[in-house]
Amino acid sequence: MHLFYVDESGSVADPSQKYFVLAGVAVFERKAHWIEQSLNSIAVRFNSIAPHEVELHGSPMRSGREGWKAHPLPDRLQAIKDALHEGVEKEYGRGVRLFGAVVKKAELINEDPVIHAFEQVASRFDMFLQRLYTKHNDPQRGIMVFDKSSTEQRIQTLARDFKYSGHTWGITRNYAEVPLFLDSKASRLIQLADLIAYALFRRYEHNDNQFFDVIKDCFDSEGGVQHGLYVRE
Repeated sequence: MHLFYVDESGSVADPSQKYFVLAGVAVFERKAHWIEQSLNSIAVRFNSIAPHEVELHGSPMRSGREGWKAHPLPDRLQAIKDALHEGVEKEYGRGVRLFGAVVKKAELINEDPVIHAFEQVASRFDMFLQRLYTKHNDPQRGIMVFDKSSTEQRIQTLARDFKYSGHTWGITRNYAEVPLFLDSKASRLIQLADLIAYALFRRYEHNDNQFFDVIKDCFDSEGGVQHGLYVRE
């Protein structure tokens, strides 16, 4: 089973932001525990007594919101990079790969960026699972796991439609169940998905590559062709 943890970055409703991002990390089930342990070791830097109370979220860590201002900015930025390295870059190709959709909102006329991005990541993850089966005789199923968010209801509806009605390119065949929704406080992997989406958002919205550079070569690919990252701009 491959678990695909997904989160968003950027606001559809905020006219000052040009991009909306939906992205995350697909993890083979036996890898999830070890990645969680790696991320816990980073959280310990900021609370050695109760590291589980530390949420690794990109925007608050960079801006200093939600109590992060108590820690020096260089330490916060390094923690984001280290989390992306430990959870993604170091593990890529060993049961870990990324998928993401970056959408420039102005390019979509009379189309919901959430729907557009969801269709891209959901279909690309499904195609990855199909590729595992057809090319490698590996019949793994997948589940998408989302953070509880403002778009949750829309995503739940989309997920139900995708599982039973399909997407633009056909019917999804490799999902074990409709997506699950978790509180990010309870899941380091959802927090990692947040950092991945935030890295993409900073790259496209602010031309800030410092986080994206850590993970840029970790999107799903095969035979030198990258399948995991979709950009509409």
